Amino acid sequence: MVEKIWFENHWLKYLLWPLLWPLSKLFGRISRSRRQGYQQGNKSTYRAPVPVIVVGNITAGGNGKTPVVIWLVEKLQELGFTPGVVSRGYGAKAPSYPLIVDNTTTTSHCGDEPKLIFKRTNAPVAVDPVRANAVQALLPLGVDIIITDDGLQHYALERDIEFAVVDGKRRFGNQQLIPLGPLREGIERLAEVDFIITNGGHAHSGEAVMTLQPSLAVNVKTGKQIPVSQLKALVAMAGIGHPPRFFHTLEHLGADLVHCQGFADHQDFQVSQLVELAARGTHLIMTEKDAVKCSDYAQDNWWYLPVSASFSQQDEHRILERIKQTKENYGSPSA
Repeated sequence: MVEKIWFENHWLKYLLWPLLWPLSKLFGRISRSRRQGYQQGNKSTYRAPVPVIVVGNITAGGNGKTPVVIWLVEKLQELGFTPGVVSRGYGAKAPSYPLIVDNTTTTSHCGDEPKLIFKRTNAPVAVDPVRANAVQALLPLGVDIIITDDGLQHYALERDIEFAVVDGKRRFGNQQLIPLGPLREGIERLAEVDFIITNGGHAHSGEAVMTLQPSLAVNVKTGKQIPVSQLKALVAMAGIGHPPRFFHTLEHLGADLVHCQGFADHQDFQVSQLVELAARGTHLIMTEKDAVKCSDYAQDNWWYLPVSASFSQQDEHRILERIKQTKENYGSPSA
């Protein structure tokens, strides 16, 4: 219901406005005060010995940050860099921190997004609610550039390049701060970031356009690949920030959908819950982020759909050149 108020101008906003408006103003005051504390040196920050790139957003919920992180890691690896990724591990609890993700790390310990990034890129990934600690854990592994998955508002970690990812269709909803609207920070914050990436929809002037390119459906259990259109009577599920985006992608691919089920972002699943859901059709298909959480108990008819970020050649060149320049000048007096 809250998303309907934020993005769909639901009539309940008029009923809840007297309650949510003062809370929104309080949130904004606290947020600005906190940021000013870091900017003015009243709160301590950590400057890494290697460049730090932040990929985040100014709205609550998923906008497509993780595909951007994966794209950056893969492109930097192609250029000969050794990128490492840090994350707070939202929704997970590790036995101890910082946690270095490996093949044996469970999503309950590291979170779904860090495990997905590690599986897709094989890059070093560290999880810690204090991102500076995660960075320091990666440095002995030989990384020469850091990418943070989310963390635009985590000002305790100094950064060299900022990316803000925007949902091109929903944009900023009613343009109000939490909880009245979806904004973590005011829209004016976008004027300070280095790159605004628009995921789908209509990009505004100066924004880099990102499209998510789906590939073949992959069997969660066996790894077999097949076009989505060949899977009949599909039940689709998505535990991401905006599940309809995934369902629309499947429709565009000609999927034979019989049921779509959205879940909360980062939600943990019960085996019985998914078995019951899959029984509503012949096959169950999910996002790759969901698949990393249920790979250990996947059934023969469970599939996932990988998607990869794609940019125009011009935007790709602009982004990578900025990163290369930052890396070359890092630590110099003029940097």
